[in-house]
Parts: sequence; C-alpha cells; structure tokens
Amino acid sequence: MKKEIDILAIDDEQVVVNAIVKILGNENFSVDTSTNSSEALAKINSNKYNLIICDIMMPDADGFEILNQVQKSAASIPIIMSSGYSTIENAVRSLYEGAVDFVPKPFTADELISSVKRALKYSELIKLNSEFENQKNLFFVSCPSKYRRLGYSTWSFTERDGTAIIGMTDIFIKSLEQIDEIIFPDGIEEVVQANSCLQIKTSDGLLHDVLSPISGRIVEKNFELIHYKEILEKDPYFKGWVYRIIPTDYVYESKNLISCSSDR
Repeated sequence: MKKEIDILAIDDEQVVVNAIVKILGNENFSVDTSTNSSEALAKINSNKYNLIICDIMMPDADGFEILNQVQKSAASIPIIMSSGYSTIENAVRSLYEGAVDFVPKPFTADELISSVKRALKYSELIKLNSEFENQKNLFFVSCPSKYRRLGYSTWSFTERDGTAIIGMTDIFIKSLEQIDEIIFPDGIEEVVQANSCLQIKTSDGLLHDVLSPISGRIVEKNFELIHYKEILEKDPYFKGWVYRIIPTDYVYESKNLISCSSDR
C-alpha cells in the first residue's frame, strides 16, 4: 500500500529543500524530498502525494519532464513549478503545460504557503467536480468558451473594439480563503503576461498574487471590486473583470494561453 504524504519537494539545491521542509512543516504539512529527477519519479510511483513542488533546472533532467510524466499518468497530482531563472517563458510554459502555479526563487514563506494552499484547494475542487459531474452539482464554473486562460488562474477576452478585459477564473477565486481585501498596485499603468497585476488578501492573512494572462496598457480598472468583493464570486467572467487593456501583442501571447472551449 502506498504511503500518503502531503507534499513532495524536488530541487537539486539542498538549502531550498530544507527551506521548503521547514516552512511547510511549520504549517503541519508532511513533506518528502528529492534532489534529482530520477529519484523523484521513483518516489512518485511508490508513494501517494497530494502536491508536488518541482524546480525546473536540475542536472539530470528538467522539471518539465516530471511535469509532463505526471500529466500523462493517472495520478492527477497538482504541481507547482519553481525556478531561480524566473523568466516569463518559464512561467507561461509551466502554466500552459499544466502546473497549477509558478513560484519564482527566492520565495518568501508567505509566497510558498499561499501557493501551496491554493494548489491543494484547486485539487480538491477538481476532484469534487469530477465526482459530482453527473449530478449537475458544480463546485466551480469554467470560463466561457470564447475566453482564453493562463493556466487555471486568470482569463482574457478580446472585444470588438480591440481592447481586452482580464480577470480571475472561478476556480482560482474558490481556491482562496475568504477574501478580505483586493489590492490594486499604486501607479500601475501596464500589465505583463505571467507577472503579478493584483493582490488579494485573505482572511488567513496571506497575500495572493494574481498573474496577468496577457500584456498591455491599462485603460480602465474595475475599482467596484474593492467595495463589492462578492462580485468576484457571483459573476467572475463578466462583471468581475479586473482590467481593460490595450494588448501589446495578443496574437503572439495568446499562443501561451489555453482556449476555454477545451474545458467543455
């Protein structure tokens, strides 16, 4: 019988592995570790993990190989990708290929904890939707078919006038604890794909970065969300938009997005 462990941390830097064990151990998570890809894959095959945190750059194989092998398996383990080479390319590729989040190194304890809690809740919601799909009892609502999403967290929709609206997916919103505050960065005039464009503070005191699905110049901000946070829960895909922008290069960046029609 496979041993059930909360999290498998994979990183070739022992200091990073030790930090993950300490941070998440303090949150009462059980954490197994591996410092190379071959050992990690063997552990994945012999144990039951609820979440994997995986570095991208490792000497024997990159983290994308682990991500792809887990995606192809029946394990359905959510994966958070991490890298000290925190390029936009690494972030968007991670999310496009199925990671639930991307955490750049060095990360703070709060950044890691917020990502882990969202990822575990995401996995729970996916399983619930799957178990009850025949009973028409949905625990989250997918994006409209004409939208495109960055991983599971944010979406974009291009309107007839050439502007685009962007916002958060229903499953991302439901993966959070109770929302206490929505924080628009001061003086922000542009958003960049796979970079934080907004923060959400939850009732557990954690801050969650919201990654922009595309790049562009902001022409309108939906400040109504600050005063009426419930809009996000009731109508995340229409009234719950966050920014209206003029896209920088939508044709190129949309290749990094997943068509929401594939969710149906």
